[in-house]
Amino acid sequence: MIIPIDALEADTLYHLAESFVLREGTDYGEEEIALEVKVQQVLAKLKTGEAVLVYSELHESVDIKRKEDIQPEDREE
Repeated sequence: MIIPIDALEADTLYHLAESFVLREGTDYGEEEIALEVKVQQVLAKLKTGEAVLVYSELHESVDIKRKEDIQPEDREE
């Protein structure tokens, strides 16, 4: 089920984005990007709709997915 970002407190949304970034692993790119910058990038994608919050009843968890990657079962209300 997709969770509208405005249904969450700003602090909760921030911590979900931070947790998502930390789960993504180490960045081995040419330059190191600060955690705060990565979190702000994820928050920006959530605000523009490029990414969405998806709640899994099966796993009782919330994940962040790119909009084009969500499955039909993720869209269920």
